[in-house]
Amino acid sequence: MVKAVVTGAAGRMGGKIISLISASENIKVVGAVEIAGHPVIGQDMGQGLGLGKTGIPVSDKLSDCIEQADVVIDFTNHEASLHYLKVAEEKNRAIVIGSTGFTENEMAEIREMTGQTRCVLTPNMSVGVNVMLKVIEYCAGILKDDYDVEIIEAHHHLKKDAPSGTAMQMAKVIAKKMGRDMEKSFVYSRRGLIGERTRQEIGIQTIRAGDIVGDHTVIFGGIGERLEFIHRAHNRDNFAKGAIRAAQWVVHQPNGLYDMQDVLGLRDVK
Repeated sequence: MVKAVVTGAAGRMGGKIISLISASENIKVVGAVEIAGHPVIGQDMGQGLGLGKTGIPVSDKLSDCIEQADVVIDFTNHEASLHYLKVAEEKNRAIVIGSTGFTENEMAEIREMTGQTRCVLTPNMSVGVNVMLKVIEYCAGILKDDYDVEIIEAHHHLKKDAPSGTAMQMAKVIAKKMGRDMEKSFVYSRRGLIGERTRQEIGIQTIRAGDIVGDHTVIFGGIGERLEFIHRAHNRDNFAKGAIRAAQWVVHQPNGLYDMQDVLGLRDVK
């Protein structure tokens, strides 16, 4: 039985993860964490989630409950996630991180710390999205510069970062496969008299509206035809299920930094 602590327990993703784990086999929640001062601190974790009394109070410190856990599941923000990773490293516990927006310096810290613990870090835990990443990588290797690449992502109006981490990951996968310089080829918006589109461009466009959970479209546009790959998240269950799958997988791995391609065994699929 894998024992997990869920951070951001009162958030949309944290609550969804706790609810799904409660209905799962081979994994259980042994701790829940929220930021200091949050009104749920000290309350039973099941309150408000329809789970009844669980006997697990929400804490404001990961250190209060990590000792009894095998893995931490974290969907908070890049600053909080970095702190939780440090605690996990100190206690030699695995961690699954679904936050986005990490700076280059933060990523350097993460790579250093994961030499001492096991971490799955990925901008999107969805199994479908990660299969799509593998498919577009394969297509990019075949289509090359004969097809223009455009990525369109849409999310709810509360999302703070743009483009989405998933859209950026898609762009990076394609750029690497096509041998393109990410700094020079990524184009984030177009306005006015922009001139002819260059062969090296990878367009990344952002939409923020309503309660869209997450849509990602990758277009390979050729002369006389185009290919479109679309992933639409109908709710947050797919992200939570992916995180739970990652948590059950990572506890059995050696120290290192992993992503969902590793979890799903897609890394070496040709």
